[in-house]
Amino acid sequence: MRPSSIENTVDSARITVVDALRGSALLLILLVNIAFFSSGFSFHLVEDPAHGTFDRLVAGAVELLFAMKAYLLFSFLFGYSFTLQLDSAARRDTAFVPSFLRRLAGLFVLGVLHAVLLFHGDILTTYALLVLALLVVRRISPHTAIAVAATIVGVMGFAVGVAAVLDVTLVADGAVEAGARSTLALRGGFGDVVVEHLRSMPAMLGGLAVQGPLAFAAFLVGLAAGKHRLLADVPAHRDLLRRCERAGYPIGLAGAVIFAVGAGTANLTGLMVSIITAPFLAAAYAASLLRFFQRRTRIADVVAPAGRMALTNYLGQSLLCVLVFTGVGLGLAGRTSPAETLTIAVMIFLVQLAASAWWMRRFRYGPVEGVLRAWTYGGRKLR
Repeated sequence: MRPSSIENTVDSARITVVDALRGSALLLILLVNIAFFSSGFSFHLVEDPAHGTFDRLVAGAVELLFAMKAYLLFSFLFGYSFTLQLDSAARRDTAFVPSFLRRLAGLFVLGVLHAVLLFHGDILTTYALLVLALLVVRRISPHTAIAVAATIVGVMGFAVGVAAVLDVTLVADGAVEAGARSTLALRGGFGDVVVEHLRSMPAMLGGLAVQGPLAFAAFLVGLAAGKHRLLADVPAHRDLLRRCERAGYPIGLAGAVIFAVGAGTANLTGLMVSIITAPFLAAAYAASLLRFFQRRTRIADVVAPAGRMALTNYLGQSLLCVLVFTGVGLGLAGRTSPAETLTIAVMIFLVQLAASAWWMRRFRYGPVEGVLRAWTYGGRKLR
């Protein structure tokens, strides 16, 4: 085998590990987001009164392990991918900013459509806006990026802590009744679903006041990791990954327990603790998954195609959930237990793994990625 062939094989293995990590993040996001499709109570931060003890334990496990962690992992990878796009533009000796701004405009439009038609908890519009700030600070040093990210997390934790001391409440009066009305709306037709999304939009925008800055902090950590090529050679950073695990799991899980026992995002004290500790657990997850995929290359090969078309799969998850839970399809909103809902999430992801593998064997980009790329560069580039 010639040296160039060896280099290409190594590069392919590196990319596969990163794509597998991104695919795993998609599953974690789905495990959290699917609750907002399956019931209107989740949006109002209250339990469905029909849920029993086991149901509450299952929902609490999701809060414990994945809530406030999944989107941080996905945001980290978004920031890391930003450095790869910068490097790609530099290798081609092409202007990066004009095409990237066009890409962000397309992403923003997709996000708006997603929020209105499929899922009011859309993150794409937030990403499109936050990356503008990342574009401005793209030349920041890795050390400064980490320091700024830590400062953002600290400030957000402090602000939420002050709100907790002032006894600010996030659960509105009549939240249980509002949750029941939202669940009925989700069982309605397409028009009812869209109206429900529009009605809930102001509250969702309020939630982004916390999620947005934390996502940007994760962007900065991803930017720093990209500048250090952290994911380009996982074995070379084995000691760092182990340190992330040794610190991340005890700190992150301790904070996650307080967060979950304290009613999740409905309790500001628990939310404050999670803001500070969730990045540790997200980092530990990333480290463990990277090391796992490095050792289990066959499993990485199975998961990676889903990560290569992450945008398509993110939107596809919402579409499938709409078809399963709303009146547009099966109308199961409010009719599945948390355990059944999580089972549906896993089934959706398995379908996506198979569909992604089939698609990526035939095309270079996912369908939505191809359309966005065509918009960005002014031409159709699917193969």
